[in-house]
Amino acid sequence: MESVKDTAEKIRNLEVKGARNAAIAAVKALQTFAYQTKAIDKKSFLVELEQAQRLLFDARETEPLLRNALHYLVSQVKQSGAQKISEICALLIVNADNFLTELDASRTCAAEFGSELIQNGMTIFTHCHSSTVSKMLIHAKQAGKNFKVICTETRPTFQGRVTARELIEKGIETTFIIDSATQAFILKADFIVVGADAITFEGNVVNKIGTCGLAILAHAAHKPFYIVSELLKFDSTTFYSGLEGVEQRSPVEIWIDAPKNLDVRNPAFDVTPSKYIYGLICEKGIISPKNIFNVIQQFYPWLYT
Repeated sequence: MESVKDTAEKIRNLEVKGARNAAIAAVKALQTFAYQTKAIDKKSFLVELEQAQRLLFDARETEPLLRNALHYLVSQVKQSGAQKISEICALLIVNADNFLTELDASRTCAAEFGSELIQNGMTIFTHCHSSTVSKMLIHAKQAGKNFKVICTETRPTFQGRVTARELIEKGIETTFIIDSATQAFILKADFIVVGADAITFEGNVVNKIGTCGLAILAHAAHKPFYIVSELLKFDSTTFYSGLEGVEQRSPVEIWIDAPKNLDVRNPAFDVTPSKYIYGLICEKGIISPKNIFNVIQQFYPWLYT
């Protein structure tokens, strides 16, 4: 359980950043747990497994990809007829490997579908850092397409710098701007594409703060606004509540020595309504965000079990 606690702490403290990286770390933590467990029977193993699941859940409550990954692994163990600890642990380890392989394949497929939108001479606008967005842009470059990218710095922790470095290293011409310059540059873009931390039942998207404002500007400028994301970032809990929670992070990220009695707010995400989203680029192609529930039912029915 120590490996699980250590991973949970790293996720909580943002040593592990990004929805995808948090989910991968959590899956690998359960694998390590399976290797190290001292449980003597299935019942005691399940008690420990559910405890580990809860610790990892609580580390980042607003990341459905992490929750979905753990839900899948735990449900597979519970539904299994295996009784011997060695068989149960082997099942968990194999399923974890399979899940990570499928997750990687999903990102690759989404990136490939998205790269087909890019044509020579285009300018693409993006915000924050998404490994799937980067993969999409790099795939287009490797296919021989010549285009430009505009990316924001993404305050307060400057994830846009990660995007800029990745693209420059791959020879993609990139312009780096401050967040508040978005309106001045959006007219230069052919379309906008960002990642997602969560997708709701109604097709709304939770992503880095500033995404909703960018989508509204894109709408006003008549520029297509796309989300590229794996479908496993769908949050099934929004079927009942309708809205994914928004994480509030430490005000120190914004101002370390802020004046006393100053109320500093630091929301990590915002929610972009589906009406501003031109299309959701995922592993199954480009779909309407309003059709997300039907697509999830078709390809990931276990999310509701």
